[in-house]
Amino acid sequence: MSESAKRFVLGQLQRTGVVLNGPNPWDPQVHNDRLWARLLRDGTLGLGESYMEGWWDAEALDQFLFRLVDASIQDAFPKDLAVMWSLARGRLLNLQRLRVTEVGEKHYDIGNDLYAAMLDRRMVYSCGYWQGADSLEAAQEAKLDLVCRKLDLKPGMHILDIGSGWGGFLHFAAERYGVSGVGVTVSKEQAALANERTAGLPVETRLLDYQALEGQFDRIISIGMFEHVGYKNYRAYFEKAASLLKPDGLMLLHTIGGHTSTTHGDPWSEKYIFPNGMLPSIAQIGKAIEGLFVMEDWHNFGADYDRTLMAWRDRFDAAWPTLAGEKYDERFRRMWRYYLSSFAAVFRARHLSLWQIVLSPRGVPGGYTSLR
Repeated sequence: MSESAKRFVLGQLQRTGVVLNGPNPWDPQVHNDRLWARLLRDGTLGLGESYMEGWWDAEALDQFLFRLVDASIQDAFPKDLAVMWSLARGRLLNLQRLRVTEVGEKHYDIGNDLYAAMLDRRMVYSCGYWQGADSLEAAQEAKLDLVCRKLDLKPGMHILDIGSGWGGFLHFAAERYGVSGVGVTVSKEQAALANERTAGLPVETRLLDYQALEGQFDRIISIGMFEHVGYKNYRAYFEKAASLLKPDGLMLLHTIGGHTSTTHGDPWSEKYIFPNGMLPSIAQIGKAIEGLFVMEDWHNFGADYDRTLMAWRDRFDAAWPTLAGEKYDERFRRMWRYYLSSFAAVFRARHLSLWQIVLSPRGVPGGYTSLR
């Protein structure tokens, strides 16, 4: 089995320009010959877990993974049990509603020190806008300002941020555009730090599921949260947003998107990074907003996520000497670098996109002006 598995995997690698134990920084160095059977049995879950356990290395991890993704090497592998289990769970269960707080507890609550070290000073945990930007700080500020301009924010408006994280957008919008607002998150650590960081501003962050929200808002923003909603809940999500938005309001949805409709996530990412994570497609979003919103603008700058993720990885690497310890061990370091590198690789290969979608309840009178 191991020899036939090795022949199969190496045969697929030949298509990628990768050389086993080769001299290039993207060439994998294999330390355990049990790797081949594990890859054939466990697919992407096995690839990620074997890296976490030190079975192989690649100096330029993102470049190695990019070559695998760009060649669509996964399509040549047989369906593994991890994928089949992920597919079955997605079809049979609605874990995004059964376990609303799980992603907060297992991802966003792992440590504000980690995120403060990795992210920009506002702790914005979503794709930056790199058009004209030369640093992570500049790219994130450009993204926040782009959102404010797309929503035509005016002083005195009352806004809602669904999935508001550490309060970075609310802080920015209140200071620069004179608005008040409410943010919601299912992460205890995010809520506590967000309210600490925005003290004195007319904004607040609530530890609350978005479905429990009440009120009316001039604008609704949701940045990097829709990936946790789940395909069974897309319609309910937009119905809730429609009920909260004033008739003359605007909503901006900022989300990672997939190019085909799916009903489950990636097994490795689901297990180690984003529990119950799932990426929407254009078709799924279109069906979910039908009859509720007019789509005013759809902007794709997914290539910018590659640069954002690599900036996060560089900052994580630089901060590692101060983070390393009992809380974050070597296995965590490898897991986190694999997470950032693999996501960067997928965006670099353009297998995923990043969309900003502007929606209105009735259509903007006279038309909406698209901004970039």
